Amino acid sequence: MAEYEGVLIYGELINGSLAGITTELLGCGRNLADELKESLSCLLTSDTVGEASKEAIAFGADKVYVIEDPLLKEYQPDSHMQVLEKLIKETSPRIVLTGHTPTGADLAPRLAFRLGVASATDCIELSVDPETKFLLATRPVYGGLAQATYTCELRPNVASVRTKTQATLERDDSRKGEIIPQKAEIDASKVRTKIVETVKEEAGEGVKLEDAVVIVSGGRGMGGPEPFKTVLKEVADIFSKGGIPAAVGASRPPADNHWVPEALHIGLTGKIVAPDIYFAIAISGASQHIAGMSGSKTIIAINKDPEANIFNEARFGIVAKYEDSVPALTEKLKELLG
Repeated sequence: MAEYEGVLIYGELINGSLAGITTELLGCGRNLADELKESLSCLLTSDTVGEASKEAIAFGADKVYVIEDPLLKEYQPDSHMQVLEKLIKETSPRIVLTGHTPTGADLAPRLAFRLGVASATDCIELSVDPETKFLLATRPVYGGLAQATYTCELRPNVASVRTKTQATLERDDSRKGEIIPQKAEIDASKVRTKIVETVKEEAGEGVKLEDAVVIVSGGRGMGGPEPFKTVLKEVADIFSKGGIPAAVGASRPPADNHWVPEALHIGLTGKIVAPDIYFAIAISGASQHIAGMSGSKTIIAINKDPEANIFNEARFGIVAKYEDSVPALTEKLKELLG
């Protein structure tokens, strides 16, 4: 292998455009590459990549490697691993980043094993040791109660990055970069599994949790499914009608009790979100839930228990029953945003 140099992003596409996690990785990767004074590359794979390669350059990439093949249309680890491993052995990046998505969380440890290195998973903060130039990867541990920073002295350094933890750079279509087509050269005999069916998650009404600027979440203390459809939805609707994308979410107990669809579950085993405003209503604040929403810029908690753990995380708190406080909050929001 040649000397290790630069940062490589494994990019994901959604409907022919860069996925949100990819633009986040490009922002993070750009910062790391600038620290190293080295280049930032992005790998895009699909049956047809199209204009996404130019989009990657606009969001910070210096080079975009494009690999197109029918076997890359859907994510399949055996085929995608072949092209990623081949590119890494040819280009020798110092750091390789994937998103901690169903795709990236599957691919990163497989890749690390193939290369004989370690991988840091579900990272929320990345930097470079100025002396050794090894990646310093910080991730939550003990169910989100603490954070630990890891490094690996074997290159390349491989890490998967949690969604909504990295800032996306402002798109700049005037940026110049190099688009480099590559041959896939996939050995079909090594693709040992196949996709027999794809089941899409039913989209709920309104804004997806991942795209919401404001999230109004409820917990076990809501008492049943009805308040999610009425009390919490009304708060979210006020923001949405005011031009601020808002959605209803939930902690784990409401999802487990089938009060809300599993798609609304926020937490360590659910969705990871980082809205500008997060309302935690009748949520006690278990560490598993905190792990899913701790990236929120402003947390507002409403709980009748003054000792509830959620108040340790909140910037603003109201000690009251939700039945008494949320209606007053709703009226005030209507006045302010009406």
